[in-house]
Amino acid sequence: MKKLLKTFKPILEFNYSHPWWVILTCILLAFVGGYYALQLKVDTDIANLLPEDHPNVVALDTLNATVGGETAMEVAIKSPSFEANKAFAEDLIEKSLELYYPRNEDFFFERAEFRRETEFTQNNALYLASNSELNDIIGWLEDEIEQAKEEANPFYFDLGDEEEEEEDTRTENFQDSYNTLVPSEYPISPDSTVMVIKLFPTGSKSNIQYLEDMFQEYDELLASLNPASYHPEMEVRYGGRLKRHLEELTSIMDDVMGSFATGISSVIFLVMFYFFIKKYLHYRKGTRGEGKYSVWSHLIRMPVPVLIIGIPLLISLVWTFGITYFYLGMLNTMTSVLFVILFGLGIDYGIHFYARYIELRSSGMTVREAIFETNEKTGEAILVSAFTTATALYILMFADFRGFSEFGFISGTGILLALFGMLYILPALLVILDERLNWILISAKKKEDQNGPHRYPFSRAIVIVGVVISAFVVGFSGNLSFQYNFSELEPTFPEYEEFKEFSKNVDDSSKRNPAYIVAENNEQVEEIAAILKERARTDTTSPTIESVETLQERFPTSEQEVEQKLDKIAQVRELLQDPFLVDREDEELDKLRQASKTTERVSLEQIPDYLKSRFITKDGDVGRFVIVYPSVGLSDGRQSIAFKDDVGVVTLDDGSEFYAASTSIVAASMLDLMRTESPYMVAATFIFIYFFMLFSFRSFRWSLIAMLPLLVGLLFLFGIMMIFGLQFNIYNLVVLPAILGIGEDSGVHLAHRYREEGKNSMWQVLSSTGQHVTMGSFTTMLGFAGLLFTTHPGLQSIGVMAVIGIGMTLLTSVTLLPALIQWLEDKDWIRF
Repeated sequence: MKKLLKTFKPILEFNYSHPWWVILTCILLAFVGGYYALQLKVDTDIANLLPEDHPNVVALDTLNATVGGETAMEVAIKSPSFEANKAFAEDLIEKSLELYYPRNEDFFFERAEFRRETEFTQNNALYLASNSELNDIIGWLEDEIEQAKEEANPFYFDLGDEEEEEEDTRTENFQDSYNTLVPSEYPISPDSTVMVIKLFPTGSKSNIQYLEDMFQEYDELLASLNPASYHPEMEVRYGGRLKRHLEELTSIMDDVMGSFATGISSVIFLVMFYFFIKKYLHYRKGTRGEGKYSVWSHLIRMPVPVLIIGIPLLISLVWTFGITYFYLGMLNTMTSVLFVILFGLGIDYGIHFYARYIELRSSGMTVREAIFETNEKTGEAILVSAFTTATALYILMFADFRGFSEFGFISGTGILLALFGMLYILPALLVILDERLNWILISAKKKEDQNGPHRYPFSRAIVIVGVVISAFVVGFSGNLSFQYNFSELEPTFPEYEEFKEFSKNVDDSSKRNPAYIVAENNEQVEEIAAILKERARTDTTSPTIESVETLQERFPTSEQEVEQKLDKIAQVRELLQDPFLVDREDEELDKLRQASKTTERVSLEQIPDYLKSRFITKDGDVGRFVIVYPSVGLSDGRQSIAFKDDVGVVTLDDGSEFYAASTSIVAASMLDLMRTESPYMVAATFIFIYFFMLFSFRSFRWSLIAMLPLLVGLLFLFGIMMIFGLQFNIYNLVVLPAILGIGEDSGVHLAHRYREEGKNSMWQVLSSTGQHVTMGSFTTMLGFAGLLFTTHPGLQSIGVMAVIGIGMTLLTSVTLLPALIQWLEDKDWIRF
């Protein structure tokens, strides 16, 4: 590292000779980087954290290209009068489709969904039933006839409830199938008091300006229509997932700005206060209290350290995010808060450099001597720390999980640019503000400390306590757990929840979150469907498949299939004419009598849009895809992974593989990938940090000593997680390798300074470098602490883990590490 610093020494010479030129050039480049950094947008879809060539991602892209991925805006209308709701809905749809957006030179909405043509399906429902449903209906009618015959026998005796339960199950299955084919004419609640319409926008859901303008225009439209004029009790609300998406985007941006303001303001205040105290005490000691500058002179210069450290840091940050724009083009939820985190991380190097510079200047060195001495001594420790942290973060780039790889790239690049800023931009500011403008008050000489060396007290006891606690944590580490419930990691949006409550029970269906498998021909569709149905039938330990549907199964395409279906419908009509059923008054039988009227082939054009829309491509053709509905809730990551394992890939007899597509499947693949890669990323980070330490210290013993705060601090973090029931999740696992890279910083600085000062110097090291380490850790913690005040639970968990983890590494750095070194000194086991 010393050779590297000597290589770049000419840059430092140039900075000293031409400080104004260096600062102005860097600021100009910062303006360029800042322009591109402002173009970055935040992608909140966690499904996009998988690599683009992942099979399930490719399948989802294919599905969107084939079917489309529209997100509708929903409008709920509520009043005691169905007719008033209907009249308002019809007027609202007409006016909504007329709303024009000049910015895009297009209408806001392209189409609406409201009334459903159900008369056709009521008369032809059996033609659209699957073969298995028709067989069930035929079996049910035959059982009904047989049951009626038995009951007509005077010697009939009821044997129990078993047959009734089987009959009830068949009746429920029929009702579910019939309601799918023949829903209510309008999307209404069971009591007909709530009605919902869907409007499909023309713009992108990721365009915040478009969504904000659309919702503002819609507020004005609703006010102009005056719902109360249709019915005094009418209430109209709009929302759905589209509005929730906007709320999520704006919430994250607000969180970013809020955490930025909180974190940075806290860091700035801490830096100002620390250096005011440090410089004033040095000044008082150096002048024996007789200096010509008063406390007020020091107070008005309190912002100077912030300028000296903050300007290089801000320059490095805008460079970082300008580069990010060209390399990634987008931020994700996890990387959106990296600006404030990198501010807390990068300022650490500036604190070490500036604090050591103040000490050397107070000892009587000139500005030039102090800059070059600081660069040579403290610069080496900063270089080791920054290179270790940055490279540990860059290791994350090898992960397929983009939450790891993008976090690693941005943070690693930010660390290196912050390092450059503190080593080669900050000195230019010192020359300007100290040598040229005299804004930094330094005493002429420092009073020497006449006291002898101090021992670090209770060293043996501290080491034993640290070892015992670490052993306990390792022993109970099996109690660490992972948060699989995705809903617990998402923010709650009251307006969205209120809308869900307001419009609940409208078209309520148990079939949600389907997965799609796109095939190339009808034969493949049939084979895929057959394989999945067999899986659903044979998987009795953890079944996740509720039903498998294809339009090809419901809608016959060949003449042979048409004849077979018409024959089965004729068989149903014949059974309904049986003497035991023909005169029976029964709601289900009445539905079957009407649904079995089909006697000839039905064309695709005759099928209502609401029924075939799920199976039709953008071009209006019958889609060759299979729809699979889960039987489990997919908000639980374990169930989501199980569903993905059941349907994620289907291999046909000819070896062809087809992958399921849905955002839930992609999210499950992402979670599965992250769980797989996390141990490797953490292990690789540990291994690299150790070998980098070994290379830097060129000593097996000192590399272990320097890593001690990291190892024990991490165990203390796990212990606190177990005590307070904290869990790992998809967000905070991303920051764990980063904590490893950050946590070694304290040990590196203390070990380097101790080796520089020699034996019996630990107390002196703690009084100097120990302060710098503490300040650096506090500023980093404050950078992450801004996340604690966000509304996003996932981002909050990052803040919690980082603050505790860095806090524990700081604790072990200023207690366990000095105690161990003191204990080794007492045993005469210290070697340099």
